[in-house]
Amino acid sequence: MKCAHTSGGKRSGTGGAKIGNAHLRWAFGEAVLLMLRESEDLKKRRQRLERKHGKGKSLAILAHKLGRTVYFMLKRKRVFQMDRFLAD
Repeated sequence: MKCAHTSGGKRSGTGGAKIGNAHLRWAFGEAVLLMLRESEDLKKRRQRLERKHGKGKSLAILAHKLGRTVYFMLKRKRVFQMDRFLAD
């Protein structure tokens, strides 16, 4: 159950809910770090994200994107394509 944010008797949304699997989050984060070693294009993408969001958040954004990519690869039975991964 999500906890409510209340103050002065007024309710303002919810919070405190766990979203996703922590082990998968870690694994995709590590996978992104390995991908960054090999791909100059991915390094450029990360630098752009890092300027806007900061170092940690930029890695989290890429890890989330990789997670979505793997899901759709498995669902559609297709191979990984770096150019599609880097496309906005």
